Amino acid sequence: MELKLDINTDRNLLAYSGGIDSTALFYILLQNNIAFDIVMVNYGLRDESADEVLYAKQLAKKFRKNIYIENFPTKTKFSQKIGREFRYKFFKSICKKFHYDSIITAHHLNDRLEWFMMQLSKGAGISGLISMQKSYQSDSLSYLKPLLDTSKKELKEFVKNKKIKYFEDTSNHDTKYKRNFIRKSFTDDFLDLYKDGVLKSFDFLDKEFSMFSDFPVSITRFKKLCIIRYQNINPLQTIWLIDKELKNRGLMISSKTKVQILLQNEQVISHKYVVAYNDSTLCIAPYIQATIPKKIRDIYRKKRYPKLLRPYLFVLGVGKAKIF
Repeated sequence: MELKLDINTDRNLLAYSGGIDSTALFYILLQNNIAFDIVMVNYGLRDESADEVLYAKQLAKKFRKNIYIENFPTKTKFSQKIGREFRYKFFKSICKKFHYDSIITAHHLNDRLEWFMMQLSKGAGISGLISMQKSYQSDSLSYLKPLLDTSKKELKEFVKNKKIKYFEDTSNHDTKYKRNFIRKSFTDDFLDLYKDGVLKSFDFLDKEFSMFSDFPVSITRFKKLCIIRYQNINPLQTIWLIDKELKNRGLMISSKTKVQILLQNEQVISHKYVVAYNDSTLCIAPYIQATIPKKIRDIYRKKRYPKLLRPYLFVLGVGKAKIF
């Protein structure tokens, strides 16, 4: 399989695990003469973990790649959510320290269909169903998933034909995890039968959603305050803007939360962020508490700043600026 990758960034960091997906992508990047280095988290949860780290180091040495490895704290209770947060925090710190442009992950077509099914089971809207995209920007970093049109079956054939060594994560077969249950029960067999149709459907969904989401907005950022101005958009487009911004901050909101946002235009989301909007402006900022002097409170009241937003505006030193 000679897979052509469309990657235009110069300094790339491959998220590597030693498994079949990231190992296949390692060699596909080499085939395409794309410059990259390796970043890896050792969770130490399986007997093979030490061997996977050793293999990653051997690959890095053989192909002259820089490699960055972090060990997950042994005293920290592991969950998939905690593991992911730890992983991406480490990835971003390496990118910032060594000036990388992008993080490349080995998510493939099976992963995308699994995500679609998981979101479908939660009652997600279209933005949630197709939120796994080939690329997106966050905090001046590009997040790239160049294998989203490639199936797991094709990756298996690739490493088999090339006689490439990789490690099998046995936890991927444990159906107590929802993703594994969906994979084993539905998506793998479905893709074997209907891959071309699934690819076409995702392509149409992406194009149709881009038409829905492509409307003029003006975005201003100051620290962690995001102000988005717009005209003549419908409530679902407002939800899309909120969903996109919070996702870029590492927070996925549920369908229940989206309904609450539609019913109440100022509220705290997950005890972390304030969301406030009206017919022309959307503000998103961290949720904090602070004592505001009466003189400043009066200014905020006259300016009709959202009450939940005021503490963060005060900390930023925002006084008479026009927001709403």
